Amino acid sequence: MNYSLLIIDDEESIRDSLSMALGRHYTVSSCASGKEALEELPLLAPDLVLLDIGLPDISGLEVLDHIRRQSPHAAVIMITAFEDLDTVISAMKRGAFDYLLKPLRMDTLKLCLERAGSSIRLGKEIRLLQDKALREQIPFFIAESEALTDVVQTVAKVAVSPDTPVLVEGDTGTGKELIASAIHYRSPNFRGPLVTVNCAAIPAELIESELFGYAPGAFSGAGKKGKTGLVEEAAGGTLFLDEIGELPGSAQAKLLRFLQEGEFYALGSTAKRTVRTRVVAATNRDLEEMIRAGGFRQDLFYRLAVVRIRVPSLARRKEDILPLARLFLHQYGEKFGKKFNDLTQTARAALLGHPWTGNVRELRNIMERATLMACGPDLDATDLGLTGECTPEAEKRTALTTDGVDLPTLLQDFEHTYYTQALALADGNESQAARLLGISRDTFRYRRGKLGL
Repeated sequence: MNYSLLIIDDEESIRDSLSMALGRHYTVSSCASGKEALEELPLLAPDLVLLDIGLPDISGLEVLDHIRRQSPHAAVIMITAFEDLDTVISAMKRGAFDYLLKPLRMDTLKLCLERAGSSIRLGKEIRLLQDKALREQIPFFIAESEALTDVVQTVAKVAVSPDTPVLVEGDTGTGKELIASAIHYRSPNFRGPLVTVNCAAIPAELIESELFGYAPGAFSGAGKKGKTGLVEEAAGGTLFLDEIGELPGSAQAKLLRFLQEGEFYALGSTAKRTVRTRVVAATNRDLEEMIRAGGFRQDLFYRLAVVRIRVPSLARRKEDILPLARLFLHQYGEKFGKKFNDLTQTARAALLGHPWTGNVRELRNIMERATLMACGPDLDATDLGLTGECTPEAEKRTALTTDGVDLPTLLQDFEHTYYTQALALADGNESQAARLLGISRDTFRYRRGKLGL
């Protein structure tokens, strides 16, 4: 690999000699001050940095902090004329790869740069593995709609942290578990386990021992060897607590302590255990309403919801329906050894008009059944079993009461539904979509822009 190297040193002789000596093996740039380096950093995006601690304008440690924020994958080697142990320790804690003493010995410098290069290469390979794992583990993570695109962007930001708790909210079947998987496989913990716990599926009297384990003889019937809890099994990875709203009060208190301190006691044990893992919780219930009713701890809610991600229902992101349906058609076609060309126009209209109360899970199940039973070459509405039951959301009428209605919003929703369907039925062709709606192409294009489609 051809690595880029940035030399930051106020001594011109050092910059020139290093540039000459290392120019054959690296793409070398140099800066004479911290301020210049910070200005050039976004453009250079170096792989390797040789950074003098004793710069005249800005402390080398401050420059190091900026580099770690702007180029987190760069390997920074600190250069110092004096072996000040406190400064060296501070630099290493802030993320420096290594440090060297002046005057620099070229053989030592080259060896240090080679080790840093190997570290960078390994980091890039890990990130490639993360991307590969994400694609393999989350095959249905499609985001054509703006609503889900926002969720995907939030996931990418959140995943950078190895331990920040996340609360994923959304209706049943919207893909909350896939969001948790996306966070895990994008995070530094991706090599660790992803342990999923359905809090609603475990009896209340067993949930505490399942989560935190128990010591030998902790209770009547406890095994002689005790049991390792799911929290401990998730060490170094991600603990996904699905249906967190069903967690009983006693377990809520213990979970809160674990989130705050990273420690817990197994049932019947006096030995403190410490585990580093990330907790992602999910719920289809309104936890804030549960707090008001006394069914959920407010302090636990705030600790779980450091970051909140709301997954929109499928009915609110109609742009995703047809891409998802086509993906399922392809995947189940391969599974059942069948070849399908596409969805017919009536099938597309039926899919877009269906209310999808079961969200993506319902869509996947319908596509699996249809793909298994249909003969092809195209999948029709009759194959989907949706004929006669399509009720476009825009056809639902909101009754006018003395409280009034938000007519502009209703009209916009109405337009949004039919413009989305027209574009889908016309495969994105604006002229054809305009004809379906009985308007001119210019009018269609103007309203499409206004609606943000």
